Amino acid sequence: MKLITFTVPCYNSESYMEKCICSLLKAGDDAEIILVNDGSTDNTSEIAHKYESEYPDIVRVVDKENGGHGSGVNAGLKLAKGQYFKVVDSDDWLDEKALNHLMRELRCWNKQGITLDLVVCNYIYDHTHEPEKNHTMRYDNVFKPGVLTTWDDMGVFNPSQYLIMHALYFRTEILRRSGVELPEHTFYVDNIFACQPLHLVKQICYLDIDLYHYFIGRDDQSVNESVHIKRIDQQIFVTEYILHCVDMKACRAVSKKLEHYQLRFLSIMMTICSVYLLKIGTPEALEKRRKLWDKIKDHDPSIYRYLRCCTLSGLTMMPGKLGRKVVMEGYDIAQKFVSFN
Repeated sequence: MKLITFTVPCYNSESYMEKCICSLLKAGDDAEIILVNDGSTDNTSEIAHKYESEYPDIVRVVDKENGGHGSGVNAGLKLAKGQYFKVVDSDDWLDEKALNHLMRELRCWNKQGITLDLVVCNYIYDHTHEPEKNHTMRYDNVFKPGVLTTWDDMGVFNPSQYLIMHALYFRTEILRRSGVELPEHTFYVDNIFACQPLHLVKQICYLDIDLYHYFIGRDDQSVNESVHIKRIDQQIFVTEYILHCVDMKACRAVSKKLEHYQLRFLSIMMTICSVYLLKIGTPEALEKRRKLWDKIKDHDPSIYRYLRCCTLSGLTMMPGKLGRKVVMEGYDIAQKFVSFN
């Protein structure tokens, strides 16, 4: 068995995918790399097959009809032979020194018979064209580095800090047991991947290494505010999906800290939806905001009360034009002090 599977969903990635692939090859023969060509119309498939020919024991290629990023992740997970599973977007890459560190730890744990459910590492917001904006998301305030731990040992997250796909290296079996299957033709599904399996995670280890480079710089990236606003219906869909796929009772049974984290994660998703709907500002957008909150209330009144009364997302529902103005001014101030991407 391979120690780790790297799955790379690729769609029209010819101009940047080789940087990603070359960085993953540094992991050596203990890794497998699954390149999922998601119905590309450029030379993505040809480039992928070139690496498969050069590294037949490491690289595998899947050519499929276009189904979106989530479909690519699903295809990789279905075929993965690695003990651990990592999604790497085709415009991102891994740091060689940090990757070597990760692989040494995986080999050491494997030799000692230690099986972790989740490894957490740092990631870098890499503004390649504006390097002065680069910053690293660390978790040394949340987890003690290099120590096998559980959710009960978890510390307090900072306001802009949460566990996203770029930081997470799941045991493959945990993902499969969780039943996570990402919706096709949908953006922001990485949020589902990052939270649905957590209630099955028992053993965690945080490595304080700057491993994942998250490229920021293309105008069409889904994290850009203008793009986010255009795709607000998909953000709403993913938020509702998370509401139903995350088992809060199961999380509470594992750890009250995990339950609190999942509620906080849902609060972040609700805040994003509410603020962007307020930015749109049309009667239709405001009605979508009301309906989203009503769905939370209908699903679980206790979650609704917690979000409304105990979290930042509740403040986004301040009534009237004055309330909406206060929310938007607060958002603009927060943008100056908190790096959202």
